[in-house]
Amino acid sequence: MRVLVADDERLLADTVAEGLRRFSMAVDVCYDGDGALERIGVNRYDVAVLDRDMPGATGDEVCRSLAGSDTGTRVLLLTAAAGIRDRVDGLGLGADDYLTKPFAFAELVARVQALGRRSTPAVPPVLERHGVVLDVARHTVTRDGRPLGLSPKEFAVLHVLMRAGGGVVSAEDLLEQAWDEFADPFTNAVRVTVMTLRKKLGQPSVIHTVPKAGYRIGEPA
Repeated sequence: MRVLVADDERLLADTVAEGLRRFSMAVDVCYDGDGALERIGVNRYDVAVLDRDMPGATGDEVCRSLAGSDTGTRVLLLTAAAGIRDRVDGLGLGADDYLTKPFAFAELVARVQALGRRSTPAVPPVLERHGVVLDVARHTVTRDGRPLGLSPKEFAVLHVLMRAGGGVVSAEDLLEQAWDEFADPFTNAVRVTVMTLRKKLGQPSVIHTVPKAGYRIGEPA
């Protein structure tokens, strides 16, 4: 899942981003509405977490822009404005969810995960392919009932592959969906992560390389 966090409270934005990354989300961060509009014009996000009161373009303006687009990005407004009228107005802008500050981080994670599952096409909370079971909410992976200890990035790559349902995912798409905006497009990080993921999944292999195309989850080799 790729997430945009936009909040002019830099410490809060960075803390939220770092916390979401621990749940294998690729997170980009900016500190004003203009930066948020710039990023959504370049990148495709599953979820945008927006503060309503930001310098430059407001969170409300960013929310309207996303609601009027065909990106499928879900919007969570994160704000100190806690009144009923505020919540009604925020949802009326096209936001999919609304969370007031201060908040419990566990609730924020659960809400972002729930919004990610409502992306297009809808993604179930538990994915199963060829004996591999990935539970997004619990952040766990098993193969044939055996728990696997995956790194956040390995989990993210596996999630993208399993969401594809057996379709081929290019290295470029993996880089876009599982890494943030600072990823080097010429890096070998995708190849290395897939290699370590294969080792942890064990034999027979269920991740297959499609020459000059990418990777896919399929029947054990």
